[in-house]
Amino acid sequence: MKPFRSIVFDLYGTLYDVHSVAGICDQAFPGKGAAISQLWRQKQLEYTWLRSLMDRYVNFEALTDDALRFTCTALGLTLEEDMARVLGDLYLQLLPHEEMPATLHRLKDAGIPLGIISNGSHKSIAQVVNNSSMGWAFDELISVEDVQVFKPHPKVYELAARRMGHSREHILFVSANGWDASGASLFGYPTCWVNRTLGAFDVLGATPTVVTENLTAMADWVLEDWDGIPEISEGDAAGDAATRPDA
Repeated sequence: MKPFRSIVFDLYGTLYDVHSVAGICDQAFPGKGAAISQLWRQKQLEYTWLRSLMDRYVNFEALTDDALRFTCTALGLTLEEDMARVLGDLYLQLLPHEEMPATLHRLKDAGIPLGIISNGSHKSIAQVVNNSSMGWAFDELISVEDVQVFKPHPKVYELAARRMGHSREHILFVSANGWDASGASLFGYPTCWVNRTLGAFDVLGATPTVVTENLTAMADWVLEDWDGIPEISEGDAAGDAATRPDA
């Protein structure tokens, strides 16, 4: 019997397709959409890591805008201000991965509390979720904005445990980003790495609990011997209480 009492998901790349922006990028810069999407995402991630190391936090919207401006400069493209706003807003309208809605329905029907922990700001997370009409699925929408540092800093994973109200060993962490799954594993979460690209796992001293190719397979694994949320023993209850904000 799996000991999970809740599941927390990464947002960008795990639940939502970050490359769903490529089509509009291609309309703005014909023939360049895929290249823009790839480099934009790469620089977006690099800027989260660099800003965390430099202790120079900015919110996700500003960071995404900076990454877009770098991308266009690097690709030799002229980015007008109006177009910068149009393209930047695409990250508020990301499309969910195809299997995501049905997967979350299955998990909710099983009575499992679900949350998101994301590098996005509170505004970004809420808009992405609401624009895709998925607000019904989540008990908690958790932003790094509350700790002013990006994943994979341990403060972020600690925040998720506090908000979900359980000790880390009772929360399944799900991410399609290997570095994120590594950070969560090293923090102490059981983790599912959704290996959409069938790539190699980052060599960072961590091993995911399970590897799946998509969210459907993740839910299959969670639910294959599911018998409801485990009862909380006295010792577990004390550990879980320590994760709550008022503890």
